[in-house]
Amino acid sequence: MALLTNPARRVRTLAALPAVVLLGTAALAGCADPGATAAGSATGGAQTTAARNGVVYNTAPDQQRIRAEKDAALAAKVPELIGKDGKLTVATTAGSIPLSFHATDDKTPIGVELDLAQLVADKLGLELDVQITSWENWPLKTQSGDFEAVFSNVGVNKDRVKLFDFATYRAAYMGFEAKKSATYDIKGADDISGLKVSVGSGTNQEKILLAWNKELEEKGKAPATLQYYSSDADTILALSSGRTDLNIAPYPSTVYRENTRDDLKVVGKVNAGWPSETLVAATTLRGNGLAPVLGDAVNSAIKDGSYAKVLERWGLTEEALPESKTITEETFAAAQASATRTGAAK
Repeated sequence: MALLTNPARRVRTLAALPAVVLLGTAALAGCADPGATAAGSATGGAQTTAARNGVVYNTAPDQQRIRAEKDAALAAKVPELIGKDGKLTVATTAGSIPLSFHATDDKTPIGVELDLAQLVADKLGLELDVQITSWENWPLKTQSGDFEAVFSNVGVNKDRVKLFDFATYRAAYMGFEAKKSATYDIKGADDISGLKVSVGSGTNQEKILLAWNKELEEKGKAPATLQYYSSDADTILALSSGRTDLNIAPYPSTVYRENTRDDLKVVGKVNAGWPSETLVAATTLRGNGLAPVLGDAVNSAIKDGSYAKVLERWGLTEEALPESKTITEETFAAAQASATRTGAAK
């Protein structure tokens, strides 16, 4: 996949992200804005935020997470090399509300990704060991064994299945957001022609925009100008001040801002795997046997209702899956075809 655009059309701020040098790293990066922080939609010193969609977001360090009981049969399936220390070492980026972000103490990682990881660890009888990492580092550190699983809004794609196995747990969508006064209705390439769009470097959403720009150029239309910022705070400030027209980010984050701010709204939604379908999944080293066990744990949580409670807690009920599936390089093509036929990630 191409990751370079015409420099004349690629605008960066003084706080811009460094260029992605390695194609492999860029292709493996997660779905959200790399290096982003929760500051773009932070709650200040408040411990909870009551949103217009009826969700009361707890952003305090004390999460009182929904917990699950150990399933002895599942625990027995954990590969010996992974379970011998009694921990499930999970990487997350703590980069985007309500997915994975820092609590009001600016150090405790919280969010739906961590809640789901906690359910899985509970089911497997393991202690959850959370490690904060950057978007560009999780692939290498998972390959090296530093991380046993990644719960950080990672979508399954053809590049990642070459190195990792997956256990799906949530739908994967990107949202376009704009100022409340905007009249945009973003459904495809034609709708972003000539606009300034902020996006995270090396992400699935950047891949979508680059493909849309190519389509526009082939039609003889003006492509969008892609803009890059070092944090969610800078990105949202640029959007709210009018320096950008649109921002594309994980859909749950755009919905959160629409429901907790007075100046922004969601103006479009696209599957993270465009032009195909994809899903968010727990990511593990290819062939180590852990992904199927994580999938079984997610299915157990779906069956006992704890999975639904976690998604409801963070306002993500519409992204629930009926079941978790294990996806590997060998099964990827069939899984993608099935998802595209049935619209499973909607």
